[in-house]
Amino acid sequence: MAKPKRPARPTRAEEPTSDTSEPGESEETPEDPAERRRRRARFLRELAEARELRERVHPRRTKAMRLRQAARMRTFRF
Repeated sequence: MAKPKRPARPTRAEEPTSDTSEPGESEETPEDPAERRRRRARFLRELAEARELRERVHPRRTKAMRLRQAARMRTFRF
């Protein structure tokens, strides 16, 4: 029995693009360092949460990824 084909994902050229980064932010004003740190901290928290979720959902795959990363780190030690 043949597998049903998945719908094609839109290419990068077809994806909608946004010319402005965020509402209320203009090109001339420099980014506030405190705001940048807040956004970075939020991103890192979400990333850690996603890793924890992945570890709970796929523990064997996560263990294999951890072992591969450790082997990579051992390979390039000085």
